[in-house]
Amino acid sequence: MKPIDSLLDGYEFDGLATAGYHLALRVGFAFPEFERNSLPQEWIEIYTRDGFMIFDPVIRWVYDTSGQTRWSAILHEDDRDVLKTAALFGLRYGAAISVMQDDMPGLRSFGSFARSDREFEDHELDILHAAVVELHQGVEPARVLTKAEIGTLGMLASGLQLKEIAHQLSISESAVKLRLSNARSKLGARTNTQAVGEAKEYGWI
Repeated sequence: MKPIDSLLDGYEFDGLATAGYHLALRVGFAFPEFERNSLPQEWIEIYTRDGFMIFDPVIRWVYDTSGQTRWSAILHEDDRDVLKTAALFGLRYGAAISVMQDDMPGLRSFGSFARSDREFEDHELDILHAAVVELHQGVEPARVLTKAEIGTLGMLASGLQLKEIAHQLSISESAVKLRLSNARSKLGARTNTQAVGEAKEYGWI
């Protein structure tokens, strides 16, 4: 699978979304297979701290709808003033893109793109939508890891040895090795280090 930086080569996201963007590709029941968030770090911290995601009208729109729109055209209520608060960080105008295919129900890709100077033009919405569709179709589906496998990779990434992981999880060292072997197989990784790197790239650990 391509690294996210290589995957996005040739797309105009930075040029169109001059205030930043959040792109999540092939979101299933847990994590997106690829994700990029270039929105202002201070906004990301406030958004996370205040739990804005469940109130965000843009997020509600992308999960309710497929297509393209401007933030200003979204009719979902914004009781927590998420978009007004975002504007304080330069995210005054935005576009939302949501893509889901009939043959892959439950697997969605979406993007939220922002500018500080003006609304997105119609042709820019078309460009963004076409790009997200292309990325959604072009990403190889990941072989999803179990929570146990992800947890074990996370502990390995933190520097714990196999014996220490086994002790903390109250399982045998052989069971730890089996989890790591399964994770490597699913990720197509030859070593535990490679598997940890893949898991980090997907944002799983």
